Amino acid sequence: MTAAQADLKTPRTELPETPRIERPTIADGAALWRLAKDSGTLDVNSSYSYLLWCRDFAATSAVARGADGEPVGFVTGYVQPDRPRTLLVWQVAVDAGHRGRGLAARLLDGLTARVAAELGLTAVETTITPGNTASERLFTSYAARHGATVEREVLFDTGQFPDGPHDPEVLYRIGPLSF
Repeated sequence: MTAAQADLKTPRTELPETPRIERPTIADGAALWRLAKDSGTLDVNSSYSYLLWCRDFAATSAVARGADGEPVGFVTGYVQPDRPRTLLVWQVAVDAGHRGRGLAARLLDGLTARVAAELGLTAVETTITPGNTASERLFTSYAARHGATVEREVLFDTGQFPDGPHDPEVLYRIGPLSF
């Protein structure tokens, strides 16, 4: 999981119109794929997987819509089957024109508040590659806003990836959460 590096480097300014945060629909799948691809930092999955994600995991994902109704950001996640009060955040992406305005944090806060209300969420997990400062800041500031601690450990080491060199994925466990 990564967020675009530029999202935290751009000075914060107000959006002309604050994007609406909603559950994604299947019709959003292609736009989520493009946002992930255009981020330049995310591991891009197949377009098919984003369509499935918007169908099967819409309840644990969120999309930010611009004034024209088109997605300008998203966060995807799922509830872990063996830990139903833990949300694993898979990907976070924000369109380049909307970065630096706190949209990634709004998406994460909005999604976790909704999942907490519906499912009793008590923890968030994500993985971040070393050196991804934007994601590190996003999730450590999320933990601080919610009075939670952050534990880190390597989940998948470099040698475990079958498709060539890949940075390790560090698991961030955030909790317990208070809403």
